[in-house]
Amino acid sequence: MTGVEKFKHSLNTILGESDVIINGERPWDPQIRDNRVFEEIMQKGYLAVGESFVDGMWDVESLDALVARVHRNDDRWESLFSAGLFWHWLKGKIWNRQKKSRAFDVGEQHYDLGNDLYSVMLDARMTYTCAYWKNANTLDSAQEAKLDLICRKLNLQPGQHILDIGCGWGSFMRFAVERYGVRCAGLTVSKEQAKMGREMCKGLPIEFIIQDYREYAPAEPFDHIVSIEMFEAVGHKNFREYMRRAHEWLKPGGLFLLQTITSTAKRQVSDPWIDKYIFPNGILPHKRQVEASARGLFDVIDLHEIGKNYDPTLMAWWRNFSENYSSLDHARYNKTFYRVWKYYLLSCAGGFRSGVWNDWQMLMMRVEDEDKIKYNKIR
Repeated sequence: MTGVEKFKHSLNTILGESDVIINGERPWDPQIRDNRVFEEIMQKGYLAVGESFVDGMWDVESLDALVARVHRNDDRWESLFSAGLFWHWLKGKIWNRQKKSRAFDVGEQHYDLGNDLYSVMLDARMTYTCAYWKNANTLDSAQEAKLDLICRKLNLQPGQHILDIGCGWGSFMRFAVERYGVRCAGLTVSKEQAKMGREMCKGLPIEFIIQDYREYAPAEPFDHIVSIEMFEAVGHKNFREYMRRAHEWLKPGGLFLLQTITSTAKRQVSDPWIDKYIFPNGILPHKRQVEASARGLFDVIDLHEIGKNYDPTLMAWWRNFSENYSSLDHARYNKTFYRVWKYYLLSCAGGFRSGVWNDWQMLMMRVEDEDKIKYNKIR
């Protein structure tokens, strides 16, 4: 039995344990279009899984359902692809892949892709984070519900000055200003987001600042701070500095709401395909890492798990993208781009559906304020 045959046998075994059959008849069964795919995946692991899908070497009717099932055996997959994952993990342990000189990589590669793309994919407010579907049945209403939930948790009051670390196109800031009468400043590493955000927020007391958080020096501290799914770009070597900065920028009695995606994996390592094609230098922390990085600076006074809301959010983004793809410039967003975006959105939906990834809202207060703030949980 050749090396490829042995690998294929192991692959079939693990897939079978996840109720997946290669060339089977169910929507989540992958269909092989090019048998060279097995050697590709054997040699390059997770990276080749995504690349071979984009290249059309295999396909599947329901990619999200396939990925959700495959994640049932993550330990087995890590063993099968251990060599490639080890070196990817080791690079993150040795080098600071999120150092200042790389701070703008994700903005340039991902968020600056084109405002036309995100305009057809996202909700009306351009909110590129997990929505909150508790009492909502549309993407627009679910995103507004999430933004309002954050505002209520912070107990925003008219005239307060709020910092948004990783503000995107300013959806939270505009909502908070319009509904709660506050002033906002937002940090972003995307020139295109800031350009469109300034246009959308024209006339409102909102400031967009294109700057890495480590270079930012506000004139005065803020009443409250919010950061919605930016922490995934910080990196474990910088977690403590990030928390020190937030602590330094917050007024006594102020609250810090951090919303972040987390991974349940035993070893924190970024997905090689996601790292190369979607979010360079990003890595999902474990919840315990986030809490440890805040220790001595912040106390977590409310921990709210919202990860189950990400599956329907990603599926809504996929429907918007696929249904509106024909309206986009195909010279910029060609068929390869379509396959990349399909793999990205649907595989992430499957990841959240499986529970291997989660999303948390962590409401924190400075440790110095622990006797000053009484808080009732808001959901």
